[in-house]
Amino acid sequence: MLEAAKSALQKAERPVTFSGAGLSAESGVPTFRTAQSGLWAEYDPMELASPEGFAADPALVVDWYNQRRRTIAAAQPNPAHIAMALRNDMVHITQNVDDLLERAGAGDLVHLHGSINRDKCSAGCGYREIVDMADPHSLRLCPRCGHSMRPDVVWFGEQLPRVEWLRADELAAQADAFIVIGTSAQVYPAARLITTARTAGATVIVVNIEPDSAPGIHLTGPAGLIVPQLLS
Repeated sequence: MLEAAKSALQKAERPVTFSGAGLSAESGVPTFRTAQSGLWAEYDPMELASPEGFAADPALVVDWYNQRRRTIAAAQPNPAHIAMALRNDMVHITQNVDDLLERAGAGDLVHLHGSINRDKCSAGCGYREIVDMADPHSLRLCPRCGHSMRPDVVWFGEQLPRVEWLRADELAAQADAFIVIGTSAQVYPAARLITTARTAGATVIVVNIEPDSAPGIHLTGPAGLIVPQLLS
C-alpha cells in the first residue's frame, strides 16, 4: 500500500493534504474527544467550545482554552509535521487550530477551524490580536469596542470561515492526490472535502491510526511514522 501511495504521489501535479487531530496528538496535543483530567475532568469540552458555553461563563471558557494554549506551546512538531512542511509543492488544509505546522516550516496553509494563537472580539467588530501561547491573558475586553475577547476558533454550531472554506473546497476539487492524515472524517462540513476530491478523480490516501473502509489507499499506523515515508 505504501508503494502504491508513493507511486500515486509521484505522478500527482496538484497534491493536497487534509489533516485532523490525530496529526498533533502525536506531539502531545489532546484531541477534543480525549477525556479531560485534573481540574477539568468535570467539564464537557463540547459544551465549553460553543457560543452557549461562552455566553454562560466566558471566563471559564477562556481559562480552558488557555490551558490548551500552554499545552500547545510546550509541544513540538513531530516527524509528520516536518515531512509535510518540507513539501513545498503541497497545500495543507487542516482542521487543527494549533500552530505546529507553521512551526515546522509549512508555508501554504488553510486553517478551516481558525487558529488558537489568536483572539478576536466576540461581538464581531473585527479586532484580532496574536496571543502569547505560553502565557495567555485571562478574559479581557476588546480595546476597540469593549466586548469580551474570545479565541479565534470555530465553535460547535458556528459556520466555517467563508474565505478558507471556499479555498479548501476549490483545492479539493482540483487535487489529483488528496492525503487525509489523522482524522476520522466525522466533523462536517470539513469532512465533505474528501468526497469532493474523490468525486473529482483524485487518488485519496488515508493515513490514520484506525483502519478505514472508505475507497482509497489506506495506510494504518501513526502519522509520525508513515507520513515521512510517504512524502520522502
